[in-house]
Amino acid sequence: MRIGITCYPTYGGSGIVATELGLELAMRGHEIHFISYANPIRLDPGLPRIHYHEVEVSNYPLFQYPPYCLALASHMAEVAERYHLDLLHVHYAIPHSTSASLARDILKPKRRLPFVTTLHGTDITLVGTDRSYYPITKYSIEQSDGVTTISDYMRRRTIDVFHVANDIDVIGNFVNVSMYRPDPAARPERKRLMHVSNFREVKRPLDCVRILAYVRREVDAELMMVGDGPLRGPCESLAWDLGVQDHVTFLGKQDHVERLFPRAHILLMPSELEAFGLAALEAMACGLPPVATACGGVPELVADGVTGFLEPVGDVEAQARRVVQLLTDEALYRAMAQAARHDAVTRFSTDLIIPKYESHYERVLSAK
Repeated sequence: MRIGITCYPTYGGSGIVATELGLELAMRGHEIHFISYANPIRLDPGLPRIHYHEVEVSNYPLFQYPPYCLALASHMAEVAERYHLDLLHVHYAIPHSTSASLARDILKPKRRLPFVTTLHGTDITLVGTDRSYYPITKYSIEQSDGVTTISDYMRRRTIDVFHVANDIDVIGNFVNVSMYRPDPAARPERKRLMHVSNFREVKRPLDCVRILAYVRREVDAELMMVGDGPLRGPCESLAWDLGVQDHVTFLGKQDHVERLFPRAHILLMPSELEAFGLAALEAMACGLPPVATACGGVPELVADGVTGFLEPVGDVEAQARRVVQLLTDEALYRAMAQAARHDAVTRFSTDLIIPKYESHYERVLSAK
């Protein structure tokens, strides 16, 4: 198939999933065309069957806000016609679904161009529920020829909030278990915690620093903070306030987190809400048990007490106690790490998940 993929190219779960999906599909022989305003994160240039088309937005003086949605729709139609795309797959509802709907209408007199929308989380739980965007979000979902989402939680939330009649196919996130794998030789002797996010309020990165402060009362541990965002500065200040600044390393944005997970022992994911928890899945594939919060779709991924621990949002002490428990009980840690890896391989590997997307595409293409 020839597939156009549009996503936010920035450091976030939806863009990462979209990029990895495109790479996996290309490895399976499909021709992939990324259409966005910047090269997606984790997309290396020059890969076989991978193409990138940049959307340029004119800065006409009349426009107070550049109309990216319209420029994207126009470029989608242009690329689809020029490269004979079979379908578009857009990630994150606003504005990508809206643009895809316009592109489909532009080409309608000439040919059929169906599009699939994948809902990832905040496009429904945050942006879509805003009064300014609710009608267009609902409309764009209903206009989609196919709709997928990453967890049962997200499916229920979409139906409850938008009352859409579309069939919503739940296809969980995935991980390349050959790339994301344990490497005992890389793991340091000193206990190391790890956090990966965009450092926004919903990810609660400040809680990670607080957890480290609690843990260090009993265990000599350090914290590796991966990513960047508005709360990075406050996290650095809090580390100084709590006296743990020498035990926290801020690495900023990293394209190859698969090299970092094996160098840690535990993933911290204290989020306010996660539609799925991609970082937890990638950590599990590398043999890191996540200590996370029981929110959103996370319980569908992490089996509490088996592949990781789940505690209430904001309960820093409870999360810290679980970290200490894992770091001081070698048999428990080993069993949980092995269970986490096994779960990632047997439930979420690319070999299991990517064919589900291919089947979804085939159903959309065969529909009248």
